[in-house]
Amino acid sequence: MTILVTGGAGFLGSHLCDRLLADGREVVSVDNYFTSSRRNLAHLVGNPRFEAIRHDICFPLYVEVDRIYNLACPASPIHYQHDPVQTTKTSVHGAINMLGLAKRVHARILQASTSEVYGDPLIHPQHESYWGHVNPIGLRACYDEGKRCAETLFFDYHRQHRIEIKVARIFNTYGPRMQLNDGRVVSNFIVRALKHEPLTICGDGVQTRSFCYVDELIGALVAFMESDAALTGPLNFGSPVESTMLELAELVLRLTGSRSELVFVPLPEDDPTQRCPVITLAQRHLGWSPEVTLEDGLKETIAYFRRELGQ
Repeated sequence: MTILVTGGAGFLGSHLCDRLLADGREVVSVDNYFTSSRRNLAHLVGNPRFEAIRHDICFPLYVEVDRIYNLACPASPIHYQHDPVQTTKTSVHGAINMLGLAKRVHARILQASTSEVYGDPLIHPQHESYWGHVNPIGLRACYDEGKRCAETLFFDYHRQHRIEIKVARIFNTYGPRMQLNDGRVVSNFIVRALKHEPLTICGDGVQTRSFCYVDELIGALVAFMESDAALTGPLNFGSPVESTMLELAELVLRLTGSRSELVFVPLPEDDPTQRCPVITLAQRHLGWSPEVTLEDGLKETIAYFRRELGQ
């Protein structure tokens, strides 16, 4: 079985390539390296079952594959707000092109959607039947609405063209290969703590997120892709255990032994105050629940960033 991974050189994509190769698959990574790194795939160079193609999925792609994981899109606010028009194009044009490819070669396709489709939720925790509370013209809309439109396209292709689809709504995921400067809270806290720089807390620090370790998220995506074709989703994937930003900061400081201070700044525009998934459907249909604790996952992630920083 040959599997295409768009965004294959990214944080999630590179871990997915590793997992698929370990499962004996042939893997084609497609990436334009806008926010990703070739270093994430360097260890796969020379593997006879792996191929890397430089390509922007905003343009059509012609390959012969059996499965498509569509992960391509800048995912951190710093990156997706840098070029918001391109972010929207990647989600929308990219979905159209990958769905067109799936239609042509009769491939099953999985869309890496996001908890951002729920916006700043009025319902907590968030279940898949919730339609969300999204500002369509805000600074985050290029990502939020782009992903929402991609979901629409996936289900319309499924209904109109009988494409086999899987839509995964991914909540905060962390682990090795996150970028040093991606602006996400876990990487930001760890890097600043290791440099003994102040940790920036937005708002009063009581807003919550849930954090899932990358290996467990990748396992969920693979299980979902290979599940019964009738299980289209959307399915939430993430940890149902919430942490406040203050709790996360204090845990990072303890695990790193850092002398960093906490500095409080105003909340960014449209920043969600609560984010936590209901994962009942994933538990019921896939038998999936994350088991790695935040502390254990952070230890692995901190060790990775120490190596990256030469400590």
